[in-house]
Amino acid sequence: MKPPVRPPQETDFTSPTHGPRVSARIGLWLGIAFGLCFATGLLSHGIQHPAAWFTWPSRPVNLYRITQGVHVTSGVAAIPLLLAKLWSVYPKLFGRPVVRSVPHALERGSIFVLIAASFFELLTGVFNVAQNYPWAFFFPTAHYAVAYVATGALLVHIAVKLPVIREALTRTTEEPKPATGALSRRGFLLTTGGAAGAAVLATVGGTVPWLRDVSVLGSRSATGVPVNRRAEAAGVSTADSTWRLRVGDAEFTLDELRAMPQTTAELPIACVEGWSASATWTGVRVADLLDRAGVPAGSAVRVDSLEKDGLYRSTTLPGTHTADPLTLLALRMDGATLTLDHGYPCRLIAPSRPGVLQTKWVSRLEVL
Repeated sequence: MKPPVRPPQETDFTSPTHGPRVSARIGLWLGIAFGLCFATGLLSHGIQHPAAWFTWPSRPVNLYRITQGVHVTSGVAAIPLLLAKLWSVYPKLFGRPVVRSVPHALERGSIFVLIAASFFELLTGVFNVAQNYPWAFFFPTAHYAVAYVATGALLVHIAVKLPVIREALTRTTEEPKPATGALSRRGFLLTTGGAAGAAVLATVGGTVPWLRDVSVLGSRSATGVPVNRRAEAAGVSTADSTWRLRVGDAEFTLDELRAMPQTTAELPIACVEGWSASATWTGVRVADLLDRAGVPAGSAVRVDSLEKDGLYRSTTLPGTHTADPLTLLALRMDGATLTLDHGYPCRLIAPSRPGVLQTKWVSRLEVL
């Protein structure tokens, strides 16, 4: 007669891959990834929705390209790290009693919140990179709000587990060797690090040009400058003879813009989804346009598009950027006249600024 089958217990899991030393080390890596992702995410949100005290520099020109690339890359690296972290601690699900005290219940509740918020952030971030939104909520608002929930739960978890973490990270005694054929603690850590590195390498090419040939999931910007929103979807068409650019109280035709002194600069477009691409832009300096219109140097302006109902049809260009000589109303890209999808007849291109704020089909610069 077979003995009765009992449910698994925490003590049944003896593999060193479930030990506190593994959990603490992967938790340290995961904390670094989450910290980078949270900090750079706050910067991106601040640039797009600035508080009165927030300022963002226009130089170096690649600054936003770097910070947003770090944001997406650290989020990608966190996915295998989170899965490995959960593997290392899942035997605790079988610990009995399930709840030993009120503090223990609060600790378990905070872990549940942390796991749920972390998966929400990482999965919605992946869908955003793929420009796929199978939900009804507005991604930026939800992603930003849940980031605070995840970070708060992480800080609570660290505070509760700090003595265990400190002891695990400083322990010098060797653990028993695993059974023959079983994965060792060192092997598991190396595998986890390799998985995180492979995930980063597969995606980071969207930001790092010299890795695009080997970055199989980051090649969206490998050829030219991608187009997130096409003119047809935006409901934009132009007639050269009737189009006018209004700057303050002045108006300029397309021919007048072309007759002005032109500036050429190589500048990147860096998207919130993590990809970026550089192009050579030629156009009129915004500072020169404001000067011709009698607008004080360094004035902030609102940039309006011919698009009627897009979320970013109107953006604010702060004085730091209007005064920068590399902030252009571009008329040409890579030596050719802008196509309609790239913003013809003119588009904004400013250094160190998210792609969603590089307004296309510009029709007006209104002084604020």
